[in-house]
Amino acid sequence: MTTLTDRPNTALLVVDVQNGVMETAHDRDAIVANVATLVEKARATGTEVVWVQHTSDELPRGSETWQYVPELVRREPEPLVHKEYGDSFEATDLEPVLATRGIGRLVVAGAQTDACIRSTLHGALARGYDAVLVADAHTTEDLSAYGAPPPGQVIAHTNLYWQYQTAPGRTAGTVQTADVDFGVKAPA
Repeated sequence: MTTLTDRPNTALLVVDVQNGVMETAHDRDAIVANVATLVEKARATGTEVVWVQHTSDELPRGSETWQYVPELVRREPEPLVHKEYGDSFEATDLEPVLATRGIGRLVVAGAQTDACIRSTLHGALARGYDAVLVADAHTTEDLSAYGAPPPGQVIAHTNLYWQYQTAPGRTAGTVQTADVDFGVKAPA
C-alpha cells in the first residue's frame, strides 16, 4: 500500500488525451474507447477522475489541438490539472488535488506512453503513490523515423517493465481495462 498516510482513496488519472496528442496515436479509437470505459467505471463507483492537460508550443492553451478529444467529456466537479512537463506532478497542483481527496493510489491511462505516461508513473511511485498502469489504455505516436521502436513495441515494453515495477511500501503493476475494479467508495 501507499507510503502516504491517511490516503486510502484511488483516482483514475487521465493524462493528455488531447486532440493534438491523439491525432496520430497508435490504435487511437480503441485507446479512447478504453479510457472512456475507465471514466464511466470510476464515476459509477464514486472514484475520483482527475484530468491532466498538457500545454506546449504544439498544444497552445485554448487551441483545438489542446482540447481533450470529443469522446471524453470532463464533468465540472472533476479536477483538471494543467502541466508543461512530462511528469504530471512537476510544477502542477496535482499533489494538493490528490492530498485534499485522500488519494494514495493512482490508476493511470492516456498518452504518450514513452513520455508523459512513463514520467508520471515514475513520478508517482517516487512520491509514495501506488501506481497502476492500464495496459490497454495508453498509447503513443510512431517515432520510428527518429530511431524509436514502432509504437506497439513501445507500449508492450512499457507494460512489461511496469508489470514488475516495485518500490518499498508501494505497489505498481498493470491491469487491463476489463479487469479494473475501483470497488465502491463508502459514502462520506
